[in-house]
Amino acid sequence: MKYALVIPDGCADEPQPALGGRTPLQAARVPHMDDIARRGESGLADHVPASMPSGSDVGTMSLFGYDPLEFHTGRAPLEAAAQGIALGPDDWAVRCNLVTVRDGRMESFTAGQIANADARRLIELLQKAFCGDAHWKFHPGVSYRNLLLYRARDGRAPFSNDSWTVPPHDITDQLIAQHLPMGSGACDLRALMEKSIPLFAESDVNRERESRGEPPATQIWLWGQGRRPALVPFAERYGVRGAVITAVDLLRGIGRLLGWQVVESPGATGYLDTDYAAKGRTAIETLKSGSDFVVVHVEATDEASHEGHADAKVEALENIDRHIVGPVHEYLRGQGEYRIVVCPDHPTFLRTKTHSHGPVPFAMCGAGIAGDGAATYDEAAAASTGLSLPRGCELMGRFFGK
Repeated sequence: MKYALVIPDGCADEPQPALGGRTPLQAARVPHMDDIARRGESGLADHVPASMPSGSDVGTMSLFGYDPLEFHTGRAPLEAAAQGIALGPDDWAVRCNLVTVRDGRMESFTAGQIANADARRLIELLQKAFCGDAHWKFHPGVSYRNLLLYRARDGRAPFSNDSWTVPPHDITDQLIAQHLPMGSGACDLRALMEKSIPLFAESDVNRERESRGEPPATQIWLWGQGRRPALVPFAERYGVRGAVITAVDLLRGIGRLLGWQVVESPGATGYLDTDYAAKGRTAIETLKSGSDFVVVHVEATDEASHEGHADAKVEALENIDRHIVGPVHEYLRGQGEYRIVVCPDHPTFLRTKTHSHGPVPFAMCGAGIAGDGAATYDEAAAASTGLSLPRGCELMGRFFGK
């Protein structure tokens, strides 16, 4: 038996006036996702508990079958795992975005999708400036997504469960003053953020970016702090060997912690310009090479919502359907018994440009899965079946028949 999960990140949404009162899923031409819905079972799954912030760290953990209320410790330690960074029992990881803030507002939580080379130079500049403090260590990641580590030396850390930070993608176009870190460790984080402002303002990197007409990275934004999580290996939990294909460190990190193979796909960018066809081909090759279960994660739909572009979200959905869902499903049907499921991790609303709580649609088909009458894959069709999983972490057990 072969299995596949395709994650169109943040694709669930509200009806859009710009799309004639339809959601992006309803407006998009997704015949292959619709085919899965017609062949099998559709419903709604809620992956983000109401008491937790909505994001891919919480949503994907639930989607993979792990209750985030039990296993989640923070977003940054998952990304540290992606980079092969080992955390001690008292160490903390903090997400370090490069952002553009103008007139006190979050203009861009990506610093204009800053290039890897520019981002690395700025992170190196930070590390050089703060190297006198043995506790703090900056690590470059991918584009605007970087890390700050706190290495405990005395068994104590500046953070605790009352530490409060806000993802910068949740406050696009908003004043940042009311969203700065609060609680334990807030003074340290705020001080580091403040010190980055004059450092970046004087940097050659930003002068070069502005000369090219690109937005400067005006400062760092620190959030998503947490300690090392303890996840039960996926093979032990579900009895299959997994692999994940993604351009996002967060998903790589969860994959590594679950014992999955992390497979790189050429041209995967984590943005709207990602090479969808290459991801589809890589997924098929991964299954051919011996993996029982492949996860294909696509960030493009989420990015389109963060930027408020309905047409781009529809286009991303159509590319996922044409170049990933279609080819992977065709391969699975031709190789023997299989199951395939399509499901996002959380809704991301175009209206608010941010992640939201609430159920998302799933559709799955394959061996032993009976059809339930849904004709399309979208929010309304999934709701019409009456199948609802308030604890989204139960979807994976249902998919594997556990």
